[in-house]
Amino acid sequence: MLGSNKIDWLIAGLGNPGPVYEKTRHNIGWMVLDQIAEKFNKEFTHSMYFNSFQMNIHDSNLVVIKPNIFMNNSGEPIKRILDKYDIPTERLLVIHDEINFPIGKVHLRAGGSDGGHNGIGSIIEKLDTIHFLRLRCGIDKDFESGNMVDFVLSEFHSNQTFEVNKMIAKAADAVETLITFGLSKAMQIVNTEKLDESETT
Repeated sequence: MLGSNKIDWLIAGLGNPGPVYEKTRHNIGWMVLDQIAEKFNKEFTHSMYFNSFQMNIHDSNLVVIKPNIFMNNSGEPIKRILDKYDIPTERLLVIHDEINFPIGKVHLRAGGSDGGHNGIGSIIEKLDTIHFLRLRCGIDKDFESGNMVDFVLSEFHSNQTFEVNKMIAKAADAVETLITFGLSKAMQIVNTEKLDESETT
């Protein structure tokens, strides 16, 4: 269960629950959170609406969650936590897959439309705002017209494993970079491909 301490940031990774979806492209947000949990030696606590843990980076308290609900309803548990801890939407970071980027590309942005992403669309609808942060992880666009759903719900190819793992590690570092340096500098570091271990230490 989440505690009653002041929370400065909500970090949400998007995905679908259940083992059948665990390694699919659409669940890259959950994979990034698993990487963060491993890096900081954290374990998820499971509840009806989300799986979560709390942590601290540079004196900022974070709640990290996987909405325990299907992608197109992601906004509901996120709104619950924002309301409970009075977290401004500008301190919400959502990590999700992006078909318009190649595998390996990680991009941090503030605001914008849902771009056809049902999870982001749900969050915008529930929060009634576009003003939250997104960390987009490229999954490529290697599908024919009309086959997007099948593509995002399929697993990465075995020959993509190295690039996918590298992207997951980069995205996990991007979260730490954001909390450490703030949005403006983090966007400069992450979006210009200058992200490496030296930037976050």
